[in-house]
Formats: sequence, C-alpha cells, structure tokens
Amino acid sequence: MQQTKTNAITEGVIWKQLLLFFFPILIGTFFQQLYNTVDTVIVGQYVGTKALAAVGTTATVINLLVGFFVGVSSGATVIIAQVYGANDADGVSRAVHTSIALSLVGGVLIMALGIATARVSLEWMAVPAELMDDALLYMNVFYAGILGNLIYNIGTGILRAIGDSKMPLYVLIACCLVNIALDLLFVVAFHWAVFGVAFATILSQAVSAALILWRLMRTKDSYRLYIRKIRFDRGLLRGVIRIGLPGGVQSAMYSVSNLVVQTSINGFGTDTIAAWTAIGKLDGFIWMVMSAFGVAVTTFVGQNFGAQKYDRVKKCVRVGLFMNLGATAGLSLLAFLFMRPILGFFVGDAPEVIGLGVRFLSILIPSYVFFVFIETYSGAIRGAGEALQPMLITCFGVCGLRIVWLLLVVPFFPTLEMVAANYPVTWIITAVVFIVYYFRMNWLERCKFRLTGGHGG
Repeated sequence: MQQTKTNAITEGVIWKQLLLFFFPILIGTFFQQLYNTVDTVIVGQYVGTKALAAVGTTATVINLLVGFFVGVSSGATVIIAQVYGANDADGVSRAVHTSIALSLVGGVLIMALGIATARVSLEWMAVPAELMDDALLYMNVFYAGILGNLIYNIGTGILRAIGDSKMPLYVLIACCLVNIALDLLFVVAFHWAVFGVAFATILSQAVSAALILWRLMRTKDSYRLYIRKIRFDRGLLRGVIRIGLPGGVQSAMYSVSNLVVQTSINGFGTDTIAAWTAIGKLDGFIWMVMSAFGVAVTTFVGQNFGAQKYDRVKKCVRVGLFMNLGATAGLSLLAFLFMRPILGFFVGDAPEVIGLGVRFLSILIPSYVFFVFIETYSGAIRGAGEALQPMLITCFGVCGLRIVWLLLVVPFFPTLEMVAANYPVTWIITAVVFIVYYFRMNWLERCKFRLTGGHGG
C-alpha cells in the first residue's frame, strides 16, 4: 500500500509551505497558552495571590513527568514523518497504532507515579507550608486525569507528522473554549477555587483527546486509527525509543533544572513566586513561537529526509531559522516595551509583585533570540533521526550549566538578577555549540548511512 497524493512538504515552495504549516501550530499553541493563562487570571483575580502561587509552583513538577513522556513520544512523530515522506503507508499505519498504545500505557504509569510522588516532590522543592494543601490538591486532580493530556499530545504529533497542522488547531480552540467556560462555572459560580481550576483543566483535555481520536478514526488515509489494531510493533517501538528517549531525558533534565530554579524562587517568598508564575505566562507566549517553528522544522526535515531530498533538508533548516529569528526578536521587543501592563494583567493591583517581575524580565527577554539556534538546529538534527547528540548538548549546555549556576553562583550572590542571569549565560554557550555541531560534525551523513542501513522503521 503506497501514498499517491502530492506531498506539499516535500515538493512545494519551502517558505510558503513552512508558513502554512507554522501558523496553525502557532495559533493552536496560542490557544493552549490562552487556556493556561485563563487559569492564572481567574485564580489570581477570584481566589487570591496564595492560590496563584500554589498552582504556579506545581507546573515544574508536573512537567517533569508529562514532559518526559511527550519527549519520548516525539520519536513517534519523527518516525511517522520519515515513513510518510518515504511513501510507506503500511509503516505509517503501524507507527500510528504503536504511538497510541504508548500513550495508553504511559497515561496509566504517569497517573500512578505522579499521585504517589506529589507530596514528596513539593516538599523537596521547599514549597511554603501555606501553599502546600492547594498545590497538592491541584497536582492530584491533574494526575488523575492525565490520560487525556497524553492522548492529545501524541495524537497531535501524529497529525503534524503527516503535515496536518489545522486539525490540532481546531481541537485546541474547542479545548480552550471548554476550559474557559468550566473555569467560570467551577471557580466564579461554584467557588471551587483550586479544585475547580484543576477539574476544568482535565475535563477540557479529555474533550481534546476525544476529538483527536475521532479525527484519526475518521480519515481514509494511511494514518487511520483502528481500535482493534492498537498494539506495539516491536521494530517501530525500538525506533521510537531510539529517537524519543533522548528527547524524554532532555525534557526531564529541563524540568529538573527548572525545579532548581523554582526552588531558588521559592526562597524569596510568596510575592516572588506569584511574580514568577505571571512571568511564566508571558514567557510562554514567546516560547510558543520558537516551539512552533521548531516543530515545523522537525516535520519538514523528517519528511524530506524520508524522501531522500537532502539538499531540501538543509534549505528547510535555513529558511526556518531566519523566520524564527525574525519572529522571536519582534515579540521580544514588544514584551520588553509592555512588560509592566502585561504583568499587571495577571497579578492585578500588586506593585510589589510587578516590580519583582520587571527585574527578572529585564534580563530574560533580551536573551530569547539565542535559544532560537538551539530550538531550530536540535529540531532539524532530531528530524533526520539523530537524537542522542542534541540531547547531550542541550542537557550539558542548558540544563547542566543552569544547575551549576544556581547551586554554586547564586548562593554567593542571592539576588533575583543573579537567578535570571542563568538564562542568557547557558543559552549563549549552548547556541554556539549547536552552530558548530550543525556545520562541522557531519550529522546528516551519519543519518543517511543509518537510513540506507535499514534503521528507523
């Protein structure tokens, strides 16, 4: 069974197809950030600063487990993109059913592990006692409904791998609207406070998972999902793990390093925690642009690599890099100019919290452009099937150096500015290493050799 229709990703004008693929991802990620932001605004405005800090301090712990799974599942996205680009419909089908099986098993494991370790994780992070009960409640409710989150993430990865970035957008819009309605109902009307926010989140994620599954089960293309066929294909699972496990480890290392950051922030008190939570929302809007371009580059590289169009692979990376740099620089400038009113939107009339946020953002915002090189080049190399080396560079360059900075430098200079300085320092160093690796280390030749040797499905 072979694909027969024209594939615009491997044959169309690169910049045009990249934009057509990018914008639905960007708008979808915007809605994802929007419904996360709605949680923050409603908690901050209707429940209070302590509840806002409690919800905010859980994000890093949750991302440690969820991010690891999403990182591992990114291996499925790369494999599906490659076999789809190679016109291998049977391989696409087997990869899709293996991926869904992975989401089901992963959901059960993360739910059990998350609930079992929630309190210990919060205690390890030195969460203030006044925030502990709300933080623990939020985490337990979130983990109890985690399956919808994982099905949505891996289903979205499948659709994007085959070049469909529009359906994930429609699903996220629906999810966002459901989440806003449920937030207003549970928190504003029912006064369920933190529980209401968490419950609204998992219900909206369940809706998004159902819509993604419906889309996969209704298509007539090779990526159609059949419930009876959901099982692991050992050969493809090995390929998924080979590419995805380094991504999972990288995501976990990011979360560990962010845990160290959050622990440092917690030491400055509740106002600083609230400011950091609000910063995370502004930060998320800039990251969504870099991430959307990264996903686009990975998909384009994966499909063109599978089609053995290697010159086109390099052109996709070059075009994606310059587009990402331009967009990130523009957003960073806007964020820098309007950071005070943006922070005020999240925390209300709290000048102390806003002042703390401004101190941090003044250092953080100008450094975003350096991470564009990391996002683009690591995504490109991973899209061709080489995942271990980008993981090692990122883990040692960003995560490792960040932890060293926070544990060895900040204690001697315990200020917010010194905590913030870990970002430009680690991003610049890692970006330089990625630039050298991309241009000098023959990664594409190794991936071509691996492909001709029959690996990767």
